[in-house]
Amino acid sequence: MPESSSSTDKALNQRAQHFLKVLVERYIQDGQPVGSRTLARDAGLELSPATVRNVMSDLEERGLVSSPHTSAGRIPTAEGLRLFVDSLLTVRPLEQAAVEHIRREFNGVRDAGLIAQSASRLLSGITHMAGVVMLPRHERVAFRHVEFLSLSSNRVLVILVTNGNEVHNRIIQTKRAYSASELEQAANYLNRSFPDRDLRDIGRQLRRELRETREHMDRIMTTLAEVADQVIEAGESQEDCVIAGQTNLMDFNEFASMDRLRLLFDAFTEKHEILHLLEQCLHAQGVQIFIGQESRYGPLDLCSVVTAPYSVDDKVLGVLGVIGPTRMAYEYVIPVVDVTAKLLGAALNQR
Repeated sequence: MPESSSSTDKALNQRAQHFLKVLVERYIQDGQPVGSRTLARDAGLELSPATVRNVMSDLEERGLVSSPHTSAGRIPTAEGLRLFVDSLLTVRPLEQAAVEHIRREFNGVRDAGLIAQSASRLLSGITHMAGVVMLPRHERVAFRHVEFLSLSSNRVLVILVTNGNEVHNRIIQTKRAYSASELEQAANYLNRSFPDRDLRDIGRQLRRELRETREHMDRIMTTLAEVADQVIEAGESQEDCVIAGQTNLMDFNEFASMDRLRLLFDAFTEKHEILHLLEQCLHAQGVQIFIGQESRYGPLDLCSVVTAPYSVDDKVLGVLGVIGPTRMAYEYVIPVVDVTAKLLGAALNQR
């Protein structure tokens, strides 16, 4: 977890803290290095330019700000942003209208996967950054019911219900077209033979049966041979997390480099490391913030990740969050993430 900067905070006098706070807020707003003259004006203090420069030099020596080569102004470092977030940030509650907007988006949605997708879109839409939601985790994925619907071009829609009444819709490609009667027989066989069985166990048994009967299969077993593996995979290989709004990050100058953007989008596509980062927050209390290299994942070195776990009946089911530039508006993003996590848990609890 990110370390606190309390020791640095104690060693910094009140005036230096005030200047750091003003500098960070200006940098978050404009995304540009902040000069001494601008800083003195925004700070609202009657100080000479020399005094301001001395304070800035002190902050720079402490590693809290830096001077880009192309500018005489300064920007906060990751350490400066950490101190700002830990000690100088004022977080205000979300307005009630915003809370109600989030709550309405979850109303009437029954499927956990769709609720997670709604949450990721909400986080992205509200913050104009990337929203990420880990899907609810179940120790055991049990089979409840399956239905097949024949589509065009040798495709079949699989509607799979698992424990928790979670519904997974998948379209699979088959080698030939199947009639409605054949698909109904296959579904009836699965529903009759495997109620409340773990999907992995069903997969192993089906494959064993299919190997043993392959030489004298009837039509129902032929159909099962074609669709069974894909049905099991539809339940087992459901996405671990959903991400929305990745393209929003293209609007920030920090990601103007095509190489940097490619690395970032590859990370969003692969998801594994992002999911690992979310998993670190499963047992954390409340909002967690990773700034820059604190994530220990190279593609996110220029990003901050704000996360919060969501729960049902005091049991943590997953984690959601926002990924954006380190100069994000933390005072706004933090309550958005916190409230969305609470309302997502409430929506899952009502299912």
